[in-house]
Amino acid sequence: MVPPYAPCVHLPPECARVVASLMEKRLTTPQQYPLTLNALVAACNQTTNREPVVVYDERVVQDALEELKERHLVRFVLPSHGRSVVRYRHVLDEALGLDARQCAVLAVLMLRGPQTAAELRLRTERMAGFERVDEVEHDLDLLSRREEPLATNIGRAPGQKEERWSSPLVGAPHPAADPGADTRAASLPTGPGEVGGPGDAALSLGQLQAEVRGLRSEVAALRLELDALRASLGG
Repeated sequence: MVPPYAPCVHLPPECARVVASLMEKRLTTPQQYPLTLNALVAACNQTTNREPVVVYDERVVQDALEELKERHLVRFVLPSHGRSVVRYRHVLDEALGLDARQCAVLAVLMLRGPQTAAELRLRTERMAGFERVDEVEHDLDLLSRREEPLATNIGRAPGQKEERWSSPLVGAPHPAADPGADTRAASLPTGPGEVGGPGDAALSLGQLQAEVRGLRSEVAALRLELDALRASLGG
């Protein structure tokens, strides 16, 4: 059980994706907000404006909503005024004292990972009216100076000139958050010549993408170490 009004840093990726999708849709399609469960699943699983792309089912999204509700970051809107299903809306702005611009920046950071201020200005165009990059940098600075920072400057990526920002809100996944973990374990060989069944051997698209992201992170870290070594050797 999450204590009431617990700090929301280090949200599991599923919770971060769900609340960020709600934040985005509130700003980009207010006429369809709050969202139904089906609409929220579709928003989480978009193949555009998302990094990584995920394939959540209703159970994953519903579990994330329950946890976010316990953290007082999401509210369930019961059917009324002709609506026949429960809808969902975020209250992250109320819980953390964020304005619309800061919500836009934070949503894009959670939905697309580390980015430069210039990238954030372009990608928040439908959500916030940033006219200049320094306006984005100002809000990033405010988010980073909070007692519980919501944005962090992580420096330049190899080959980039501009510094990137990320959000510590997106934490590590729960040990049981991956619904395919048991399947993968069952599909591993248990002895010479032993393999799982045909259904167990297949990895989902989301699982393969997660492995690719992990490999990319390792390669990026190795590149940074190599650059540091070259610099120390005068090369």
